[in-house]
Amino acid sequence: MDNQIRGSQEKANRIFPQGVYGILGEKFSLGRSNVETARLMVEGGIDILQYREKSDQKSRKIMLEECRQIRKITADAGVPFIVNDFLDIALAVGADGIHQGQDDLPVPVVKELAGGMLVGCSTHTPAQARRAMADGADYIGVGPIFATQTKADVCDAVGFDYLEYVVKNHTIPFVAIGGIKRHNLREVVARGAKTICLVTEIIGAQDIKQRIDEIKALLGEAHA
Repeated sequence: MDNQIRGSQEKANRIFPQGVYGILGEKFSLGRSNVETARLMVEGGIDILQYREKSDQKSRKIMLEECRQIRKITADAGVPFIVNDFLDIALAVGADGIHQGQDDLPVPVVKELAGGMLVGCSTHTPAQARRAMADGADYIGVGPIFATQTKADVCDAVGFDYLEYVVKNHTIPFVAIGGIKRHNLREVVARGAKTICLVTEIIGAQDIKQRIDEIKALLGEAHA
């Protein structure tokens, strides 16, 4: 294994937790603000939290202020905080990481600018996984496993074949994502996923803490 790739994976293994990866999205949060939802998720035991908003939905100034508040909430609780897409905001608030999609800034450019931050990259194919690792990504997103409506520009569901490919062929930390709910969570875990992202299943719940407790109980049963 290339030394750069090995170094990235060792760093990610130190700070990229197994468990439940949460993503914020105000329009799915039952009228709650991102800051309020983040506080509820952290109090509920979320293992890692990503801020994901689009500039056509709110101003960068508002996003920066939200991220400042969420950074404090997550830092006080020791929860890793990732910012999606916006490297400048991630740097400004001292986030733990930045997550990039296939059409965002290339991973090597982000690595050069991001200092010691964790750099994640969404991948949908084996070729994209290999490229992300060669470029030095610290972790990858694997999905969408199932069809999802939380992103307007999302690709078709990749199913379990790609997830199984990553588990069998790579050691890079990854998060399984896309359309994962309580009813199909065991299927994802059974195929080797250790960190699972559920979006609307969590932020769209009336009682977020109870929902995270239910998910973690299912994870425990699936790993037993």
